[in-house]
Amino acid sequence: MSTDAPPTTTPAPATTFLTPSSWTEPLVMEAVFPKRQPLEVDLGCGKGRFLMARARHHPDRNFLGVDRLFVRLQRLDRRILRANLPNLRLLRIENDYATQHLLSPCSVAVFYVFFPDPWPKRRHHRKRLFTPEFLAHARQALMPGGIIHVATDHADYAEQIFKLFARDPAFEPAAIFTPSDEERTDFECHYVGQGHPIHRGAYRLAAPPCGLKPEAQPAGPN
Repeated sequence: MSTDAPPTTTPAPATTFLTPSSWTEPLVMEAVFPKRQPLEVDLGCGKGRFLMARARHHPDRNFLGVDRLFVRLQRLDRRILRANLPNLRLLRIENDYATQHLLSPCSVAVFYVFFPDPWPKRRHHRKRLFTPEFLAHARQALMPGGIIHVATDHADYAEQIFKLFARDPAFEPAAIFTPSDEERTDFECHYVGQGHPIHRGAYRLAAPPCGLKPEAQPAGPN
């Protein structure tokens, strides 16, 4: 009779990184988060200072941080695990790709886009995140009454963003979100410390959401 012990397997390390089964189909958020709650998405979450503060103080909401820099997200992943935040997940992908392909229609309550790369040289403006195409993708992903919050220190980019929203009849101005000191991103702390003004905008989806005709809209609250 063999006395050899059965082989053991090393469990996969815990992580908050999402690995979609398909990179061309929307994520099933019910399988991502332990609770079904309103979803808030931080596009370009950076080092995660804002994202972690929001998730910590709003356990009744789910949060998804999107960024493309692996090392930065890897460090953030470890911090989230130490803080035990089950309502927070990370996705490594380009912001517009995530918005267009990986977020289901009518699934997002709030988008945060804080200090997107301004690509200040005119020949690079085509690389900026905010375009009519991006707004169309965000509009599709937002739920009825969903909001996009924007902040940038770059005056020219802010003007472009605000004009873009003004030309889109699907959006209307909403109450400006001003973060607490704990919620300020590392970029904001840096820019404020240098005396830069911060330009903020907020826009609510006012037109029929998700490309639906008015008669096909989901029923709202009574």
